[in-house]
Amino acid sequence: MRFFHSIRWRLQLWHGLLLTLVLAGFGFTAWRLRRTDELRRIDQELELRIGAVVDATRPGGGNPGRPPPEAFPPPEPTEVRLPERDVRLFEGASDRTFYYIVWLPGGRELSRSTSAPPHMSCPERVAEPHKTRLRGSLRECFHFSPQGVCILVGRDIHQELADMRRFGWLLAGAGGLVLLLGLTGGWWVSARTLRPIADISATAARISSGDLTQRISTAESESELGQLAGVLNCTFARLDAAFAQQARFTADAAHELRTPVTVMLTHAQNGLDSQCDNEEHREAFEASQRAAQRMRRLIESLLTLARLDSGEASAGRRPCDLGRITSEAVELLHTLAKEKGLSLTVELTPAPCEGNEEQLGQVIANLVGNAICYNHPGGSVQVKVASESGIAILVVRDTGPGIASKDLPHIFERFYRADKARSNATGHTGLGLAIAKTIVEAHGGTIQVASELGRGSTFTVRLTSAQSKTG
Repeated sequence: MRFFHSIRWRLQLWHGLLLTLVLAGFGFTAWRLRRTDELRRIDQELELRIGAVVDATRPGGGNPGRPPPEAFPPPEPTEVRLPERDVRLFEGASDRTFYYIVWLPGGRELSRSTSAPPHMSCPERVAEPHKTRLRGSLRECFHFSPQGVCILVGRDIHQELADMRRFGWLLAGAGGLVLLLGLTGGWWVSARTLRPIADISATAARISSGDLTQRISTAESESELGQLAGVLNCTFARLDAAFAQQARFTADAAHELRTPVTVMLTHAQNGLDSQCDNEEHREAFEASQRAAQRMRRLIESLLTLARLDSGEASAGRRPCDLGRITSEAVELLHTLAKEKGLSLTVELTPAPCEGNEEQLGQVIANLVGNAICYNHPGGSVQVKVASESGIAILVVRDTGPGIASKDLPHIFERFYRADKARSNATGHTGLGLAIAKTIVEAHGGTIQVASELGRGSTFTVRLTSAQSKTG
């Protein structure tokens, strides 16, 4: 699940787990202490009463004036006579009345109080002088005399057990409330603590999309995240300066190269137009002209990329129809398709979008031009424009040799050519797809390619329509 990968959720889960363990331990300890204290109090009352019954079973009926002779072992008791002061210990009609039962050796019952439960059997003899037990809601204490007489005293403690249960539920409710408050506070603290990370991620995403002027807000410059934001801002500033310097260098170099290339083309053309009977000289002029034309195309591509890198791709946008732009761009390429013996089919429907018509036309010309140049004689090129769910879609499909899977991730990189020999032969610079990708992404769209060796390639461009933006 995705939230397990979130730092915020993991902090909240650990915080909640630790808080739950602490509250559970505290609540259980408090409940156990309350239960132990309550049972100890009841046991003390039972021991007081069992002592009274033990005295009553001695010869003399518990009368201090008639102690048993020590020279002879005391006989078995024949009756239990409680003094008046001890009778009150077992009197009462409430549910907290104490009871007693006396068994002679062999389990024969000698005496019982009126409040004792019926049908009780003598417990098994144990080594301890007094033994307490909890039987259902009855708390009982029994004692065996040396002669084997068993004396049991007990009381129904269901009210105390109910009080302890209520106390347990009270602890659980209070713990749940504290847990809820703790989780709420922890969520608020973690959100406030991790908010700078979200700002850093959002700013980094905008920078990665090409806007190098973005900077991270450093309101808390003294904290660790504030110091990190300051370091990242310095890094972004240096990247911005480096890219700007690179764009200026590319543009300046291309401008400087324009003039000598133009001169070379002029002289090569003049040499070809002159009456030159020397075939070697003519071939040299033609080679120079081809090289100069290739250099001019490269310079124009570099200038285009420099303008796009400087943010020019985001200028001049307005609502337009991708179908109409495609129709105008493809019309200029029909002649090239006929020269190569290719069938160029077009299926266009209105596809409203928002963008720079000249730049979008350049994207279409690059894609369709590549589909024509890199195709088999007698092959076909299909161009389709449609609109689906507010998205303008352009699809260019060819029947060329295709692109190897190892080259697909790199074909939009600058100066990358999957087939170096063929690209050099056709005079392509390796910048057409890079320019197309830069323009499409600057328009907020996407460009994708699907290809298989021997079965052709399909390029798909998706642009957000103007209607979906205004809606």
